[in-house]
Amino acid sequence: MNSLRDAWQHAPTQRQVWALAGPMILSNLSVPLVSLVDSAVVGHLPHAHQLGAVAVGGSLYSLLVWTFGFLRMGTTGFAAQACGRGDGAALRGLLAQGLLLAGGLALLCSLLVVPLLPVLLALMQPGAELDALARDYLHIRLFGLPAALASYALIGWLLGTQNARAPLLILLTANLLNVALDLWFVLGLDWGVAGAAWASVLAEWSGALLGLVLARRRIGEYAGCAHWPALRRWASWRPLLAVNRDIFLRTLALQSVFLLITVQGTRLGDATVAANALLLNGLLLTAHALDGLAHALEALCGHALGARDRLALRRSLWVAGIWSLLASLGFAALFLFAGQWFINLQTDIAAVRTIAHAHLAYLAVLPLLAVWSYLLDGLFIGATRAREMRDAMLLAFALGLPLAWWLQGLGNAGLWLAFLAFMALRSLILAASAWRIARRGGWIPADR
Repeated sequence: MNSLRDAWQHAPTQRQVWALAGPMILSNLSVPLVSLVDSAVVGHLPHAHQLGAVAVGGSLYSLLVWTFGFLRMGTTGFAAQACGRGDGAALRGLLAQGLLLAGGLALLCSLLVVPLLPVLLALMQPGAELDALARDYLHIRLFGLPAALASYALIGWLLGTQNARAPLLILLTANLLNVALDLWFVLGLDWGVAGAAWASVLAEWSGALLGLVLARRRIGEYAGCAHWPALRRWASWRPLLAVNRDIFLRTLALQSVFLLITVQGTRLGDATVAANALLLNGLLLTAHALDGLAHALEALCGHALGARDRLALRRSLWVAGIWSLLASLGFAALFLFAGQWFINLQTDIAAVRTIAHAHLAYLAVLPLLAVWSYLLDGLFIGATRAREMRDAMLLAFALGLPLAWWLQGLGNAGLWLAFLAFMALRSLILAASAWRIARRGGWIPADR
């Protein structure tokens, strides 16, 4: 308790956490804002299959993009540690590696997704109208994929250098532009579902271009020159690729969970998949807000590890943890007492509202179970310990999958119960792994 009290009362740590978390929370909240606006705009079109198409197409695109979230997470940890060491050359090389990876992966995915799309949609068994609109939506969104992946690398690198204002500018610019274009294209020009897709593409490219400008400014603050010939050697890529491989497998398992929710919801009907999309917007809102604190922890823990400062590491973890708990309680209360307003704001389709209202209790419980996994992800990312994150996610997935199968008879309620169990397992397994590393003194090994 003394260490907790010391951390909470340590004003410099509080300032450091909020100097990073504040801008990141604001920027992160702009991400689900786009999904909320998409749902609200398309949800007020006359047919449920139009909202369902955005839900299905958006879920598949999110599965694709978020699967490569390692471009942000892996970059942040290494950049934070290089910043803690004051290594400007490593920061330059890391930025180049992140952007090269983003470009190569975007090209590869664009070549693979189009032929695989019919297979994925066949698994969902959507109606004919929903199927056609979802295909059109996703084909358009693929034009923004290079920019989306480049933005991941840029935001991760900037956050690792403890610059949270630049990611704020990138995300706010991209997402507010997305909202404005969404309203214009869908309602003003009557482009329907395609208009929502084109709004996202233009916004993603705007964010990526701004990120390049901001990264160029930031890198000038660090002395040193990049060793460009090293980029041709496998040894210089191995640490980043090893971490990225583990984060990729971890993220793939997580996105598979969201894909399964969409697949099962689609099989239960257009109204059910649309209602689940509205509820998951609540999860996105919660996750992106709480991730602001986790992102702060990534940067501060990585910096503390680079500087080998155990006290700073412990203080950052306690302060971010307490604020995360308080925020999760706030979100739980929001969905419990104002959940119907939250759903009604997104759609006026009666069948969709009825299903979503019936499942609000599950959404209210979710932040209390999920908050610990978000926080601990920040610790593991800052420490570039991706293997433990991967193992925890795969184990939670393996334990949750048979439970989801067993609960199928309960319909959509069973789907949500299985999802809650998965998030709880994820948090518990990560906590056990963090405790084991701490007991062995592994976060900052003793000097020999």
